[in-house]
Amino acid sequence: MYAVMGVTGQVGGAVVRSLLGHGSQVRTIARDPGKAAAWAKRGCELALADISDCNALVEAFRGAEGAFVILPPMFDPSPGFPEVRQAAATLRDALQSAKPERVVVLSTIGGQVERPNLLYQLHLLEEELGKLSLAATFVRPAWFMENISWDIPAAQQDGVVPSFLQPLDQKFPMIATQDIGQVVAQLLREPWEGKRVVEIEGPSRISPHEMAAALAQELHRDVRMQAVPRDTWEALFRQQGMKNPIPRVQMLDGFNAGWIEFEAGQAGSRKTTTSFAEFVHSLIRQREAIPS
Repeated sequence: MYAVMGVTGQVGGAVVRSLLGHGSQVRTIARDPGKAAAWAKRGCELALADISDCNALVEAFRGAEGAFVILPPMFDPSPGFPEVRQAAATLRDALQSAKPERVVVLSTIGGQVERPNLLYQLHLLEEELGKLSLAATFVRPAWFMENISWDIPAAQQDGVVPSFLQPLDQKFPMIATQDIGQVVAQLLREPWEGKRVVEIEGPSRISPHEMAAALAQELHRDVRMQAVPRDTWEALFRQQGMKNPIPRVQMLDGFNAGWIEFEAGQAGSRKTTTSFAEFVHSLIRQREAIPS
């Protein structure tokens, strides 16, 4: 049996679907039983646990052959990441007490980077869970292709998509969350010892210009990317409601300057199968199928 966190999100849901596809027994871990009810209907065991409740997490992980752990998304963390530090320590204590046979941890590209930025929270998670005496794999995926979904309305309406990834002809590593789920499920089902890092990205890197071309192909209209001036980012993010936008700005700077990269580089990453063009095609078809 495998215990999976984050089952109401994209990656956790993809992990569960892949495990079920292999005929595995799955215990889904969620805070809200209503949101996780669909998994119970598909035969999953349901465990209720919040990231702050160590005792509940111990029970959720206990007896598991493997556990997939993930931090709740924190896009606007407090300075110094106190929420992340506490959550990581709680996860460490719960896993060490429950002792699943092995643990797969969702980290990020650049998880090894010590420079301040939004992804540093997952560096902290790696550091904390690296203290476990259990077998642990840290999965570092690239930029999620799903982020393009926020830009589809602008592409449809105006044909102009604002881009924080710059320059517009620079190629960036990206991956579909469904592919992440498949890799995680595979890792959970294979034996290993000690600690290891697995870095994953899609079959080829893609530039913002190429992203616009993929959107244009599926939307049957002209689409172009427009670089958002760097000196406007902080004020723009504050207008959008962020209290502490600096880590997000630092993260974007890291991608654009190239210091947020895989520790083993592009040559050392594991390549998955879904291309950006295939992902956009599927995404647009799904949106068209949703009743308005």
